[in-house]
Amino acid sequence: MSGKLAVAKPLNRLSVWGEVSSTTNNTVSVVAGYSNLVSDILLSDEFRVGCLHALRDCQLPQGYIGAGFVRNAIWDHTHNKTELTPLNDVDVVYFDKNDVSIDTENRVQSYLTERLPKVRWQVKNQARMHQKHGHSPYISTEHAISHWIERETCVAVRLTSTGACDVIAPFGLACNFANTITLNSPAKLSPIFIERIVNKGWQTRWPNLQVCGIALSSSLR
Repeated sequence: MSGKLAVAKPLNRLSVWGEVSSTTNNTVSVVAGYSNLVSDILLSDEFRVGCLHALRDCQLPQGYIGAGFVRNAIWDHTHNKTELTPLNDVDVVYFDKNDVSIDTENRVQSYLTERLPKVRWQVKNQARMHQKHGHSPYISTEHAISHWIERETCVAVRLTSTGACDVIAPFGLACNFANTITLNSPAKLSPIFIERIVNKGWQTRWPNLQVCGIALSSSLR
C-alpha cells in the first residue's frame, strides 16, 4: 500500500470528546452548539435537504442518513470550502428487528431512487448488520453506527416533523470539528482503517485532517 498519512500527536480525550465525558451545564451547551452548527451546515445545502425530506417521507423506524453525508459536510466547513464536496453515495440506516428482509431494503432504496434518481442510495437495516460483522445484536440505530470504523463517521441525521435536524453521534461531535480521523477501536489496528484513508483520499481533499488512535509504520507517514 502506498500513501502518506498525517498522524496527529496523542489527543487529550476531554478536549476532543469532552461533550460526552462530562455532565456539566457547560458541556450541555457545547453539545447543543455542535448540533446546531451541524444543522446549519446541512440545511444550507439544497442537495442534503432534498435527501432528508425523501428519507422522512419513508417513515422508517429509527431512520437516519449517516456517515459521509454528515462527516464530509463538517470537514468542508472546517476547511472553509465554498462548495460542498460531492458524495459518492448516501447511506440510509434504520432499525427494524421485526422485518430484516433484504427485499424491504431494496423497496426502500427503489422508492428513494424514484424520488431522487441522481442520488446513489444505500439502504441497510441495522437490525441485521451485526451478522455481517460478527458482532452481538445491535439494539438501535445509534448502537449500530457506534461500531463503524472511524469515530468521525459515527454520526447520522434525520429531519423531525417540524423540519429540525435530529443528530445522533455516539462519540459526540467535537471530534468531527477537530479535523481528526480516529480509529474507533485503537486496541485493534484495522487494515481497513488505513485503506479507507488512503483510497478515499481524505487527506488530499481535506489536507488539515490528522490521523489519531494508531501508530503507523514509517512507510505510511
